[in-house]
Amino acid sequence: MLTFAMPKGRIFKEALLLLEKAGFEIPDEFVKSSRKLTIALPEAGLSFFLAKPTDVPTYVEYGVADLGIVGKDVLLEEERDVYELLDLKISPCRLSVAGKPDWKPPLYPRVATKYPQIAERYFKEKGQQVEVIFLNGSVELAPIVGLADRIVDIISTGQTLKENGLVELEEITTITSRLIANRASYRMKSKRIMSLYERLSEVIQEGAPT
Repeated sequence: MLTFAMPKGRIFKEALLLLEKAGFEIPDEFVKSSRKLTIALPEAGLSFFLAKPTDVPTYVEYGVADLGIVGKDVLLEEERDVYELLDLKISPCRLSVAGKPDWKPPLYPRVATKYPQIAERYFKEKGQQVEVIFLNGSVELAPIVGLADRIVDIISTGQTLKENGLVELEEITTITSRLIANRASYRMKSKRIMSLYERLSEVIQEGAPT
C-alpha cells in the first residue's frame, strides 16, 4: 500500500480525477465520500486520509503518509523536509498582494495574511519594512476595518476581492498542487512511487483535468 495524505475539497476531487486518468480505478462513491477521513482502495494498492491542507506536509514529513498532494503555497509557508516530486498542474491560482484601489504606502505599513513566512520573505526581498499580522480567515476584512494596509492571500478569480472593494496590487507567485513524498518512503518504496510518478507525468503531459 502507498498511503496518501490529501486535503479535502477541490484539490482532493481534482487529484482523484488525475489518478483515474492515470489508470487507477476510483469508485464514484469514493469521490463523493466527504465524511470519511480514511479510505482504502486495496485493488489499486492505495489508501488515503484527509487532513487540513496545512497539515499534509507534516504527515508526510513524519512518515505517517508516504505521499501527499498539497498546494505550493503550503509548501512555501511550512518549509517541511519532504521531496517535491511533481507539479500536478491542478487547482491553479496565484498568491498576491491586495488592498484598496486608492492605497498609498504609509510610513509603517501593516500586512495581514495567512502566510506570514511568505509575506516576510517577499517584502524583505523587496527591501520593504512591514509589520506582518497573522490572520486565520477572512483576510479581506483587514483593510476594510483598518487592521492592515494590505493583505497577502490566494486569488483565483478575484471575485472575493471585487465584492469587498479590493484590488490585486502585486502577484507574488503562481500556485498549483504538488505531489510530495516522505524521504524514507521514497527510498524504501521507490519502485512503486516511481511507477505512480511516471503514470501521473504521462497524464499531465497530455493535459491536466480542469
